[in-house]
Amino acid sequence: MNVFIVHAHAEPQSFNGALTRHAQKVLSAQGHQVVVSDLYAMGWDPVSDRRNFVSRKDPTYFKQQLEELHAAESGGFVPEIKAELEKLLRCDVLIFQFPLWWFSLPAILKGWVERVFAMGTIYGGGRWFDTGVLRGKRAMLSFTTGGPESQFSEGGLSGPLEQLLFPIHHGIFRFTGFDVLPPFAAWSVAHVAEEARARYLEAYGQRLVSLETTEPLRFPAFSKFEPKTLSRERA
Repeated sequence: MNVFIVHAHAEPQSFNGALTRHAQKVLSAQGHQVVVSDLYAMGWDPVSDRRNFVSRKDPTYFKQQLEELHAAESGGFVPEIKAELEKLLRCDVLIFQFPLWWFSLPAILKGWVERVFAMGTIYGGGRWFDTGVLRGKRAMLSFTTGGPESQFSEGGLSGPLEQLLFPIHHGIFRFTGFDVLPPFAAWSVAHVAEEARARYLEAYGQRLVSLETTEPLRFPAFSKFEPKTLSRERA
């Protein structure tokens, strides 16, 4: 099995770094191939614009989806995007590793999605949700939080975790066809003892060895909705 980890934390000694290193160790011991894109170490540019492309479909007006379609047909993505696309299309499992910032992905990771999940390559032409390009693959979020688990519960200060993660689970992963696995959360890692961190690593390892058998989250079937009512157009 090929596992692709997109890692988004600026500090290598962070607990996010420990989780990624542990994942590499556990998965490699299971005989899986592991590829890591460490976005900060790579100096990844999160800004999505004409710099994504080596050629132009319309030099007078920039519409990203039009340029993505053109690049998909002509091999017109810049090398860094092409490399990430190859990793993404080759993997069996995609893992995002990150700290939960402002109730969402860090900007560098969101920018990776905006540049790499390109129309004509990762979605488009009627290929989305149940018929998505990445169907048959699995995806999972692994992240750390600043607050305790109770904060992210029904009635908690930050609201239900599923509600916060829905735009990522459904709008990014499921939209492109992934089977979405339940997330792994390391709660309040800046405020817990080393023993608690060790337990998080142990629990994460147990999740990783069951990547192939874990039951995915359930979402509404695309077939229940009228395709004409759905749009992915960018203004």
